[in-house]
Amino acid sequence: MWLLADLYNDLPEVGDLDKPKLVFFFDEAHLLFRGASKDFLDSITQTVRLIRSKGVGIFFVTQTPKDVPGEVLAQLGSRIQHQLRAFTPDDAKALRATVSTYPKSGYDLAEVLQNLATGEAIVTVMNEKGAPSPVAWTRRRAPQGSMSPTPDAQIESPVTASPLLATYGPLVDRESAREMLTAKLNAASESAAAAADLSDVSDRRDTTRLPL
Repeated sequence: MWLLADLYNDLPEVGDLDKPKLVFFFDEAHLLFRGASKDFLDSITQTVRLIRSKGVGIFFVTQTPKDVPGEVLAQLGSRIQHQLRAFTPDDAKALRATVSTYPKSGYDLAEVLQNLATGEAIVTVMNEKGAPSPVAWTRRRAPQGSMSPTPDAQIESPVTASPLLATYGPLVDRESAREMLTAKLNAASESAAAAADLSDVSDRRDTTRLPL
């Protein structure tokens, strides 16, 4: 949260972007809010409300919406809700509270939320007019990937298109610390050898002056 507040203070205003430049995911968000002071909650609420204009998005990930304080939850535009179980009266109360916070839809959300399968979720996001989109019973496609090496052309394409290529593209072979230390050691060895040679020459000259 300190980093988030620092970014809010330093980043320039960019307005309402189609996609954020940076996104924070706070997993196990209930740990963030447990025992939080009122001043801390006020700070989080203000940051979440205003940092979108700086191109930063925030996601709070937790088991149930009740883990996130209402004043913070009210600032969030998109919601992805996976299965909720109601094993206890408190769970049933939390389920009813969760259902009441969604836009009206043709679903019986109290029933749907308890019967969602793995990979399924109830999703609503903010549309282009700033209003919640209709609730959608959604199946999320599993990530797809390949175990084979990425083709060279596929690697080169984003590198070539990057605006940072001009800065980081040119190869710079800087002198390493090891090379610097080796050069100093070699220079010291050469100086010592030169001094030894001079001393040897001086000793020979002194020897020639002795009487036979």
